[in-house]
Amino acid sequence: MLENSAEEPLPVRVISEAIGDYLSKLGPVWIEGELSEVSVRPGAQMVFMRLRDTSADMSLSIMCHKSVLESVNPLPANARVVMYSKVSWYGKSGSLTMSVKEIRQVGVGELLARLEALKTTLANEGLFAADRKQPLPFLPQVVGLICGRNSDAEKDVVENAKRRWPAVQFEIREVAVQGAAAVTEVSAALRELDSDPKVDVIIITRGGGSFEDLLPFSDEGLVRLVASATTPIVSAIGHEKDAPLLDLVADWRASTPTDAGKRVVPDLVEELTKISTLQGRSLRYLTNMISGETNSILQIKSRPIFKDPYTIITTRSEAVANLHTRSHRGMGSALALGSEDLDSLKAQLRTLSPQSTLDRGYAVVLTDKGEIVRAAAALKPGDHISIKVAEGVVAATTDAAL
Repeated sequence: MLENSAEEPLPVRVISEAIGDYLSKLGPVWIEGELSEVSVRPGAQMVFMRLRDTSADMSLSIMCHKSVLESVNPLPANARVVMYSKVSWYGKSGSLTMSVKEIRQVGVGELLARLEALKTTLANEGLFAADRKQPLPFLPQVVGLICGRNSDAEKDVVENAKRRWPAVQFEIREVAVQGAAAVTEVSAALRELDSDPKVDVIIITRGGGSFEDLLPFSDEGLVRLVASATTPIVSAIGHEKDAPLLDLVADWRASTPTDAGKRVVPDLVEELTKISTLQGRSLRYLTNMISGETNSILQIKSRPIFKDPYTIITTRSEAVANLHTRSHRGMGSALALGSEDLDSLKAQLRTLSPQSTLDRGYAVVLTDKGEIVRAAAALKPGDHISIKVAEGVVAATTDAAL
C-alpha cells in the first residue's frame, strides 16, 4: 500500500504507474460479449471498438491490430464474439483498454447448444410447468406493453386490442429489443410494470428477426425475471417459427404481436352478441316459467273445492256422523256381550259359593277360636263350638265323640 497523507500527497504519475503495475498482474483472459462501435480509421493499423455484456449495461473499450479483426471479417452487426485479450493501462491519459490478440465469433451451433442446455436446466426447475402459469384476466383495464421504439409490433398490438375493446388502456415502455442493451432495458421495463398495481397483464413483443436478434429473449436473467413476475405475462416474440425461451416461461405465448392484441382483451361485438343471446334465453325461460305457473293456478282454481268450499265440510260431516253411529252400535254390542258374560260369571260364582253349599243343608262347625272343625277327633267333651247353617249360627257344647 502506498504511503501518503494530506500533507504528503502522491503525484498523478505515481498513482497511474501503481494502477498499471496492479493491472499487469491480471494477465490475459478470454472475454465473451457483443461487439459494437467498431471504428476503423483509414490508414490506421489499430482498430477501436466496444465489447458489451449481453445481459447487463456494461461495456469495455477494446483495441486490436487491424489484422486481428480482418481474420474474422465479415462479422454481422452486434456479433457475439470471444476475445483473447489483456488489460492495457495508458498512464498518460489514465485510460484502460483491453488489447485483443485473437477474436472468435460464437457460432450458431454453439449458441444453440448453450440454449438447449439452459432450456433443460430451466425445465428441470419447473419454470415451464403448466401448473405455475397464471390465467389471463378476462377484461384488463390496463395492459402493459414492452416493445421496440416506434415499432410495427407496438402498432399491431394496440390497434388490434382497441379494435376489439376500445376502452382498453396501455402503459407502453419502448425499449431496445435487440443488441446488448435489450436484456437490461426489457428487464427494467418489466420490473416497473410488474410493480404497478394498475397493470393487469403485460405483453412483451417485437417483430421477427434472425436467430441472433432474438437471443436477448432467451437470456437466463430475463427468463427468470419473467418466471418470478406476479402479473400475467404474454410473450409475442417474432413469429410462429421463432421460439425463444421467453415463450416457454411466459403465462401465454402469442404467435404474433397481432395475436397478442387479440388475446389479452375480449371482442366487444362478440361479448354483446353473447349478452343478447343470454337475454333472449333468460326471457324465454321466465316466460315459460310464468306460463307454467299460470296454468297450475288455473288448474287449482278449477278443482271442486274452490267452486264450493263447503263441499269438504259436508263430506267430512257425513263421515263424522257415520263414525258416530258406528261407535254407538259398537259400544252397545260390547256392553251387551259384557252383560252376558257378567251374568254367566255370577251364576258360576253362586254355584261355587260356600253359601250355596249351606243352602243345600250343609253346616260348618267352628271352634271357639273360629277354626273350622274337619275331624271329630279334634273335639273333646265339653268344647264350645259354633255351628253355621244356611241361615244363622247355633252355639253348642260337645259330648262324647260317637
